[in-house]
Amino acid sequence: MSTWNRTGPVVVEVDGTAENLRVVDYACAEALREGAKLVLVAPYAAHSSYSPMTPQYTPAPPAELADAALRAAVAHVRHREGYATELAALAEEGPRIRVLAHAARTARALVIGRSRSRGPQRLLHTQANLTLAARAGCPTVVVPLSWKPSLLDRKVAVGIDGTPLSAEALEFAFAETAGREGDLTVVHAGVPAERPFADEDPECSWISRADYVLSETLAPWTSRFPDVKVTRYLSSRPPAAALVHESSAVGLIVVGAHSGPLPMDPVARRSLAAMTCPIAVVPHHLTDDERLQIVRHGRAAVRTH
Repeated sequence: MSTWNRTGPVVVEVDGTAENLRVVDYACAEALREGAKLVLVAPYAAHSSYSPMTPQYTPAPPAELADAALRAAVAHVRHREGYATELAALAEEGPRIRVLAHAARTARALVIGRSRSRGPQRLLHTQANLTLAARAGCPTVVVPLSWKPSLLDRKVAVGIDGTPLSAEALEFAFAETAGREGDLTVVHAGVPAERPFADEDPECSWISRADYVLSETLAPWTSRFPDVKVTRYLSSRPPAAALVHESSAVGLIVVGAHSGPLPMDPVARRSLAAMTCPIAVVPHHLTDDERLQIVRHGRAAVRTH
């Protein structure tokens, strides 16, 4: 299991745009629901951008812009929620990923916005957010800039694959659903690699194996969160496609991802790129036993070639 602080603050990125205030609203709702502190963080560059095409224009120093963005965000939260939430604001110079990952080192969750960019730019932003989620060490919630509160916010869906990668994602999904007093859909997608026995019906065999994986994986969490209503959803679609399909009916999608400096998680990456609702990326930190198994599999693969 990871070492993220389950009782820490909710950290949210502030960039000074009007759309970003919706991301702040999402983080504020999370903090209120959990009784947690809300920390507003505004990363800024060391130097302001200067264009020789407009020599008369002198942009404000980045530090001043970051402070102004934080003041506006604090005023927005106080106007909407009064003093129900404990607030802190931090402007820090440095690269966005480094600043936010450092601010979230003791957080229970990090909340960031999803860019409206298209094409190659969206892929770049998606990979940057996935890298941030891996380095932050805590669940990172990516919120579309068009997000608004709705009745769907009570519904959560989580993707699992029967491996340890799903452990932290399941914990976060059950806790979120319990806090929202809502319903949880557990998605297990993709046809298993194992072939059925000769006398087995392929479809029935797949369903029985998938149902067994779900039962074994969910058992500890259903007993820990008995009030959470769980719906099992088996799909033969690719995992990312199944999650995107489910996103239209829920207020939050939860996926697991590997921690580390260079995360390679195609399901999380495709989900981040295509999702229309907020998506929580929960990092999985490898245990010593898991690292040993990876090394053994690598050596076995080398021997067979």
